[in-house]
Amino acid sequence: MNLTATGLYDPPPARKARRPRQQPESKSVAVPLKQTMRIGAYVLRQHLSGAKRYPLVLMMEPLFRCNLTCAGCGKIDYPDDVLNARLSVDDALASIDECPAPVVVMAGGEPLLHREIDRIVRGALARGKFVYLCTNALLLEKKLDQFEPNPAFTWTVHLDGNREDHDHAVSRDGTFDQAVSAIKAARARGFRVNINCTLFNNADPARMAEFFDFAHSIGVEGITLSPGYAYERAPDGQHFLTRRTTKDLFRSLFRLGKGRGWKFTQSSLFLNFLAGNETYACTPWGNPTRNVFGWQRPCYLLGEGYARTYKELMDETDWESYGTGKYEKCADCMVHSGYEPTAVTDTLNHPLKAAWVALFGPRTEGPMAPDLPLDGQRPAVDRYAEVLEEGRSLLKTDGN
Repeated sequence: MNLTATGLYDPPPARKARRPRQQPESKSVAVPLKQTMRIGAYVLRQHLSGAKRYPLVLMMEPLFRCNLTCAGCGKIDYPDDVLNARLSVDDALASIDECPAPVVVMAGGEPLLHREIDRIVRGALARGKFVYLCTNALLLEKKLDQFEPNPAFTWTVHLDGNREDHDHAVSRDGTFDQAVSAIKAARARGFRVNINCTLFNNADPARMAEFFDFAHSIGVEGITLSPGYAYERAPDGQHFLTRRTTKDLFRSLFRLGKGRGWKFTQSSLFLNFLAGNETYACTPWGNPTRNVFGWQRPCYLLGEGYARTYKELMDETDWESYGTGKYEKCADCMVHSGYEPTAVTDTLNHPLKAAWVALFGPRTEGPMAPDLPLDGQRPAVDRYAEVLEEGRSLLKTDGN
C-alpha cells in the first residue's frame, strides 16, 4: 500500500499492467566483513561519544619521489632535496600511534621506492590497522617477496583505464601491461588487490565499463573511483572535471554498470554522491595526511601548511576556511578523501537509504541534488613557495 498516495479509501481504479520490479544490483563493496564491522563499530563509538571530529583513514606519504610523471598529478612537483626525503620507520609508526584511524593508506610518490616500506607496513599491521599500499606496480613483482599476504593488507594498484588510456595518463608506454602482470602475480600469491582509477573529462564511459569488466576478470577484488582533483601544479590542467561533468560522467558509468557485478571499495552513499544524488559538504579531517613535512593542512589534496603533531592538526587548523563553497580551490572537488567520511556519517544517520543504494545502485536518471552555493567562497591564493619553505624548515628541524 502506498501510504503517501491521495484517495487512500477511494475504490481501487482499474488494474493496470505492472511495471517490472527493479532488480537488485550486485553492488557489494569489496571490503572484508571483519573490516566493515570493525570500522562500523569505531564510527559508532565516535558518534556515541559525541566526538565532533575524528579520522577515518590516515593518509601516509612516506616520500614524494615517483618513477612516473603522470599528467594529472600534482603531488611530485618538488625540488630534489624534498623528493629525496623519506619518512623514517620510527616517525611513520609514531604517526600511526598518534592518529586513531582504523585504516592506513600508504601513498606517495611511489611507496615501493622507500627501502623500508615493508617494515612500515608490518608495523601498521602489528598495531591492528587495515593497510592499503598504493603503487603504480612498476616495482611490485620485484618487491613481492618482502611482503606476506594478510587479510588486513591490500595492494591498491593505479590503473586509469585500458592499455591506451592508462599509458597515456601516466605518460609511459608499457605501464598497463606491467601493472596487469603484477596484479596477476600478487593474486597468485594470495594477496588482496584493488585498483585505484582516476577519471578525467576525456574518460569514455563505454571504454571504462569494459575496463572494469576486465579488471575483475584478472582477479581485482575492488575498484576505488575518483574524479581527478584539479591540482594547481599538475602538468596537464586541461582535463579536470567540473562538478556537473563529474556527475554526468558517473551517471553514465553507473548506468552501463547495471547487472555487471562491479565491486567498489567506497560506500554506497559516496557513489550516490558522485552520481549527483546527494548534497554533501567536505569532511577534510576525516582523512588526515602525514608526509615528510609533517601533518598536512587541510587535507590530502590541498597543502596549505603543516602541523608538527596530529593533535595540533586537529585542534589548530582553521577547518571553516576550507571546503566547497568556502574556498575556490575546493569548488569542483568531489574526491573520496574529503567526501567519503561525510558519506559514512550519512550512512550511520540514514542506514535504510544507504542499504537501498547498496542494493539497487545509484540513481542515474532524474533531477540532481542541488550543489552548495559558491558565491561566498574566498578566492584561491597561490601559496606554493611559502608552504614549500615552511615544509623545508620542518624537514631540517625534524631531520627527515
